[in-house]
This record gives sequence, structure tokens and C-alpha cells, in this order.
Amino acid sequence: MKRLQATIFGTIVAFGLAAHAQAPTKEQGPKQNIAPGAPAQVLPDFADLVEKYGPAVVNINTRSRASRSQGLPGVDENDPFFEFFRRFMPDQQPPGGRGRNAPKGAPEAPKGPLRPFGLGSGFVVSPDGFIVTNAHVVENAEEITVRFNDKRELTAKVIGADMRSDVAVIKVEATNLQVVKIGDTKKLRPGEWVIAIGSPFGFQNTVTAGIVSATSRENLSGDPNLDAVPFIQTDVAVNPGNSGGPLLNMRGEVVGINSQIFSRTGSFAGISFAIPIDYAFNVAEQIMKTGHVTRGRIGVGIQNVNKDLADSLGLPKAAGAAVSNVEEGSPAGKAGIEVGDVILKIDGRTVEGSADLSRTIRALRPGSKIILGIWRGGKAREVPVTVAEFKDDDAKAADASKGKSKKAENKPGKLGIAVIDLTAEQKKALKIAGGVMVESVEGAAAAAQIEAGDVILRVNNVDVSNAKAFNETVAKLDSKKPVALLVRDENGTRFVTFRPEGE
Repeated sequence: MKRLQATIFGTIVAFGLAAHAQAPTKEQGPKQNIAPGAPAQVLPDFADLVEKYGPAVVNINTRSRASRSQGLPGVDENDPFFEFFRRFMPDQQPPGGRGRNAPKGAPEAPKGPLRPFGLGSGFVVSPDGFIVTNAHVVENAEEITVRFNDKRELTAKVIGADMRSDVAVIKVEATNLQVVKIGDTKKLRPGEWVIAIGSPFGFQNTVTAGIVSATSRENLSGDPNLDAVPFIQTDVAVNPGNSGGPLLNMRGEVVGINSQIFSRTGSFAGISFAIPIDYAFNVAEQIMKTGHVTRGRIGVGIQNVNKDLADSLGLPKAAGAAVSNVEEGSPAGKAGIEVGDVILKIDGRTVEGSADLSRTIRALRPGSKIILGIWRGGKAREVPVTVAEFKDDDAKAADASKGKSKKAENKPGKLGIAVIDLTAEQKKALKIAGGVMVESVEGAAAAAQIEAGDVILRVNNVDVSNAKAFNETVAKLDSKKPVALLVRDENGTRFVTFRPEGE
């Protein structure tokens, strides 16, 4: 899967299983009760489906001139096999080149010959050679070879790759190619049978089967680029080399692109993730038409609403996406969206959470006019917003210096937090009018990961302008109820909820 090696050292062990079933004996217990006339349960047969759509699945091999100083080809440094390959693979770096431990000033290694770099899968979406795969499969590739199941090998070029969805489109020069059918992810249900076709460990056109475990899983890889992808979770066996291959339902329709696995070893451990095809194909179609992807944005920082945050904001239930930051001059800022608002709906459609809001907004065309249903001050209201275009520069968080402040002689109060006033320079750097800086923290607040140096802008629904206002607001809190603090740190602005007594 993602950035895992293509070379395998191991032993294949075959296990047998009896293909016949014996009638139960008295010792084995009674037969299962089956209602008269009820149809017998038959396990699905995938053979016809694979025969029909398997030819549209391809194996993708990439080559690169990456030198040894840039790492081992196809092996991430965090991979458990990295150290093995580093120690036992022959060093192919040209003599005199600069290695990983070379002294400063040593010349960079010249580019060597192309060599194997990565392995993945893909599927044909047009008879004239457009192929969809994962962006990480073709990342940094200088030569791409596509192998079909009829043994043909064709050279492909990258039409476009979008790291924010991990979707890429490549193209080979061919005609009358077998293509897949694109399905509807919205109809996908947990428990439904699905299959994966791909090239795990290089074994081309391998078929594995399982069921859908869940839909709309949030990204767990830690890659912020994928924060809006509503992953499909399955128990289909997926391994390195399956990346970019299709996940198909029983009608032979592609419902996802196999992309990630959850594993501590680098190999399949029972949980795999696929990018929903409706999300992915929206990206792929844009790449095929224009070579790039256009996304919408409204300029807010958001987070999920848990029960404690909902109680603090007066929401009837935990729902929607809480606004923790509004960019100055952004569409949301111009429309009057405020920090502390909770976005519950977009054009009347319920917002399930922050990831749902992000992917819905990004799927909109710049210039689109939408109505946001928000919760503010205990009341629901509607706000019209005009969507702008999302650019990579917009995703870069501002790095505001916290600086140094004059310390005050105070002690942690009811929340376990001692604060001091911000200087005028600090407020200017952070572009804020009020707030206080955390001087020391203990107890439940520390457990909630509030740290010295953080800036607190709000307590529940109350803005705090200085240390005195903060302490007065905290003194009025019910220590048995959860509190929500709006906190600014080097990573941005977020709500932090906890119970003062640590309950």
C-alpha cells in the first residue's frame, strides 16, 4: 500500500480446507432449523464478475532515478522492513556520491540509471487509455509501465495527480480497451459483499473478497491532505501493490479505490480502506478534462462537536461542525460567520461532522452560492455564503509567534489554569483583540492537552479580553459541568472540552 516496498522476502505456505460437509452426527448436535420452503443460503460466486471486469484492471510499475541518499526505492523509512533492506541490499550509489552520512559540503550524487521504484494497480475508465490509480503510486515516477492481463506492456504518462484525494490519472496510447463500470457509493451498505482486484506483492490480477465494514470513515493515517476523504472500510485482504486497484460490488461496479491498510507490520491485518468512487471520480474527471482539480472553500477552521462541546454551546445534541477560526477576508468572514458558530446544514442538507463539511464545500464550484444553517447563541439561523476557490496556499496555517510576556503572580483557579495578559505586540502578531496566555496548567486541563504558552480566546460562549475577565468568567462556572475553551496554539485554533473535576 502507501509507500511500502515492492520486493518481498518470505515463504508462501499453503493451507488446505475440506471441500465437503459431513452430515451432523448425534455427537455434533442437531441440524440447523430451516423453515420449510426457505431458500438455502449460498455463498457468492465471483468468477463471472472477475472474468468480465478483470481485464480492465492493470498492474503499474514505476521507475525512478532517485539516489540512495534519498532513501531506498519503494521503502519508507518508517516501514518495518526499511532497516533490513538498508543493511542487506547492495549499495547502488555511484562512487564519490553523497550518502546519508556524508559530511557537509560533499557533492550531491549524480543521477544514476532508472531502477524499480514502486508497484501498484489501476483500472481503465475509457477505451482510449485513461487509467485511474492512487496519486502515491505514481508520485516521483520518471517512467511508468502498465501491464494488462493479456501480457501487453505499455508506457504511460501522468495526466494529473491530486495528493489531497490521493487520486491520479495516467494514460496509455491504445484503443478499444476493456473498461470498468462506475458505481454509486451512496448505495453501499455495511455487510455488503465486495471484491478487490489488484497486484499485491506483484501477483498480477489477484482477487480477494470480503464485506463492507463501515462507510464514511475519517482519515486515520495522519496525512492532513486526506482529511476530507470519507473512506470505505472493508475486511477485504489488501496488501502492498493493491494501491490504486478497484473495489467492486456484486454488480461489477467500481465503488472505491483501494488506498490504505491499518497495519503494524506493513501487511494486511484485517482492515483496509478505499476512497469512495463518487468522491474519487469527481477528481478524476476534472483531471481528464483540465489536468488539475478545482475545489471550493469558505475560509473556516472547524472541528467535530462532541457532547461536552454541544452542552457548552447550548446545542440540543452533538452534531455539525464547530467553527474554531474564521479567516479575515474569507467568504465566511464576509458573510458574518463567527467563531463559536456551529454549521448544521448546507442548503438544507444535514452536516454530519467536520469531514463531511470539508468534502461538501470542496466539491462545490467556486462562485457557487450556498445557505449555511448555523447555531449561534442558542438559536438557529441561516447565512448565505459565496464559495471561493481553494488553493494550496490557503491550507498553510499562519505561524504566529507567542513571544514572551511579563509573568503575573497568580495560581491555577477552578479550571486548573493560570493565565497572564497578552502584550499589544502579541495580539497584533496573532491578529486578535483579546485573549490570555496560559502560564501554568494542571489537573483535567493538562490532561486535555492545554499547555503553557497556549492562548485562550473564549470560555464557553464568553470572549475573554484579559486575565481579570478570564478569572471572573471561570469563577462563575459550574465545576460539575463541562467547559469549552477556544484555544490558539502553533497548529491553529480549536475548541478544547473537559470537565473541571476530571470526571
